[in-house]
Amino acid sequence: MGRPLCSALLRAGHEVRLTTRDAEGARRTAPSAVDVVHPGSPEGWADAVRGCDAVINLAGESIADGRWTPGRKSALQRSRVATTRSLVDACGAVEERPSVFISASAVGYYGSRGGEMLDETAPPGDDFLARLCVAWEQEASRATGFGMRLVVPRLGVVLAAGGGALERMVVPFQMFVGGPVGSGDQWLSWVHRQDVVALLLDALTNERMVGPVNLVAPDARTMSDFSRALGAAMRRPSWIPVPSFVMRLALGEMAEMLLTGQRAVPAAAEAAGYRFLYRSLGDALAEILHR
Repeated sequence: MGRPLCSALLRAGHEVRLTTRDAEGARRTAPSAVDVVHPGSPEGWADAVRGCDAVINLAGESIADGRWTPGRKSALQRSRVATTRSLVDACGAVEERPSVFISASAVGYYGSRGGEMLDETAPPGDDFLARLCVAWEQEASRATGFGMRLVVPRLGVVLAAGGGALERMVVPFQMFVGGPVGSGDQWLSWVHRQDVVALLLDALTNERMVGPVNLVAPDARTMSDFSRALGAAMRRPSWIPVPSFVMRLALGEMAEMLLTGQRAVPAAAEAAGYRFLYRSLGDALAEILHR
């Protein structure tokens, strides 16, 4: 999300300062107008946020880049919770604080809830992802104590060309062996990447956007429906399911992320006046696959 967001911020006339653990790598890939810094210390974090009007916190290692071993879980936790703590502390340490703190989370906050429709008032779940999101959001919540407007976008599965979840999903369909994962009854809350970027930009100035915001399209689907829509968009069959036990053997505990799901609804975003660019799954997949 970082690169398209930086580009959109620059096009909108903002000055962008990027904090990262890999400053050299970021300087090679980020737009040249982006100021890339590696904080490295409490004073460095304070210098990073000093003079900024807003903070957008997207930090966190990829959930899907490996089995959830104890070490991997610790890294996922640390990259989210500790980084958010450092950012909030830095905002509290500077004289003129940012006015808005936008800190990402995920619909995994809700845990496995079947077909229950989940708006932002729904309580958290109790699996690993839910507990991770709760700890992540608790650190971000301290921003309100420093007088900043807090926005917590809970992201669904982000769909985009050339990366992310969809890049992995399309492979079996390209080989004519696509189909749903597990029972197919689990819900998948998705969002087009263009809507993620657009909503984050809107949240910078939209005073009605406060607190948790489900960043998902209004067209959540079951895994079976999603697979059929993807097959139709790719003009490929969708009839070979991947059994649950195969997923668990291959991925361990991480498989539960794919075998269970959430039916999240974007109640807060729409109440704040945001209008989704891609409301239907068919339109989103058509734009991504046939651009």
